[in-house]
This record gives sequence, C-alpha cells and structure tokens, in this order.
Amino acid sequence: MRVYLPLTLPGLATAHTAGELGPGPLTAYAVTPGLREWYVSDDMEELEYAALSRAAAASLRLIAGDPQAARRRVVVAVDVPDGAASADPDRSLDADALGEVRIAGPVALAKAAAVHVDSDDAVADVAAAAEALGAADQGDDDARFTVDGAEDHELLWFGVQEIPSLIG
Repeated sequence: MRVYLPLTLPGLATAHTAGELGPGPLTAYAVTPGLREWYVSDDMEELEYAALSRAAAASLRLIAGDPQAARRRVVVAVDVPDGAASADPDRSLDADALGEVRIAGPVALAKAAAVHVDSDDAVADVAAAAEALGAADQGDDDARFTVDGAEDHELLWFGVQEIPSLIG
C-alpha cells in the first residue's frame, strides 16, 4: 500500500539521519474506502493524487506549527504492507480525516518511493498560507483564499537519492 507522509524539511533531515520515518504512531494519507467514496472515482492515479494533496495540506499545518521550518511542503511517498496502515472507521467520511491512516511504528526510509517538495517559487505562497491557516480554520474567506493559493502549487517529484540535496 502506498501512503503519503507529511513532513517539513527539518523533519526530512531528521528522517534521513535516522534512516527512518518515525517514531510511531505516524499519521499518513492513502487511498482509503472513505477517500474513494468522497471522490467517487475508480481512477487510481486520481485517487493517489487526492491522498498526496491531503498529505500536502497536513504538511502545511506542520509548517505553520514550526516557525523555523522552511516554507516548503514535503510529502514522502512510502510503500508499506497492507496491514501496516489503518483508517479510523468512525471517521471514514469525516471531511477532515479523508484518506487519513495511522501507522503504528517507524518506517524505514528505504521503503520510500519518492519525495514531493514545493519548488522555490511556491515559498511565498506557502509562507502566506501558513500564516493564514488559523484564520482560515475559523471561517475567514480571505484567509481560505490565501491557503488555497499554496494548494495551487504542484509538488515536485524527487528520487530518494536526492534527499541530501533537498536538506543540504
């Protein structure tokens, strides 16, 4: 099963040094039954993109909580055994928890398939979105527009072997 783990660049550096993502439990995003139902799609590529987007939104929340983190969203795509990730059945259709899964323990970074990171030209929009996140959560439409501005940027794909250059 492919899962998408939200991180920050400092979190990616920590994982690179440790050789693993963790410790557990980890919150990740995947194609869950609730995500399938919400998006009403059988296109696996589209569903995977939706899970990646959910992880990118979670990465933005991590950035908002860490003033020292670079203003670039980071998502690590990892392959785990099917039983390793579990969704909360009571929250399967909760819009805030769509695609959310828990992984009990750490995951070896060697299991990573790719790393997705914002480009340099997204930094200003991601920084503004991180600042506006609290107001957006409170229903401020202008703040929501600012947060959506970060979501308009596509994350770039990097091979796992490129992590040192991303964190360096």
